[in-house]
Amino acid sequence: MKVIGITGGVGCGKSTVLNLIKENFNAFIIMADDVAKDLMKKGKKGYDETIAFFGDEIIDETTGEIDRPKLASVIFSNPNKRIVLNSIIHPVVKKEIVSMITQAKIDNKYDYIFVEAALLLDDHYNVFCDETWYIYADEDSRRERLKESRGYSDEKIDGIIKSQLGEEEFKNGCDIVVDNSGNINDTYAQLVKLLQM
Repeated sequence: MKVIGITGGVGCGKSTVLNLIKENFNAFIIMADDVAKDLMKKGKKGYDETIAFFGDEIIDETTGEIDRPKLASVIFSNPNKRIVLNSIIHPVVKKEIVSMITQAKIDNKYDYIFVEAALLLDDHYNVFCDETWYIYADEDSRRERLKESRGYSDEKIDGIIKSQLGEEEFKNGCDIVVDNSGNINDTYAQLVKLLQM
């Protein structure tokens, strides 16, 4: 059961690729972001530490949960605070993902396990992946997607792109590049080749 790490910059279409994999291949998919969201819920490991550092102003008064948009605006405007959040959350996320992979291998129901993480390379997830894939899309396509799907401004896109690894770093750090700049059929054809080898 191959463990494949998937990464790429914002707007490159990782979700599209993962949906194609989910629909067409026998794969268990782990999204680091979803694991992190879960671990930051009230009563979970990441919640208390995050509140201890960032204070009550990131709490949603209605639910008592962390207000993710508020937290995002804090960390994207201050790189040092983003580093602190990462140091709180990423170790617990990584530990949880390793135990999810272990459980999936024990259950033995899948041909592949995919782990999607924006910080796959920074956080050395490649240590427990058999292979790492960089989902690539040219910058124009990425910008267009982010404006269309998320309503992001150019300024917001610039900030996020600047905070992530550059194209060369992704390419050099990963074993395989999947070009997701074209249409969905092109992307699917690449996946078939990679997963039916």
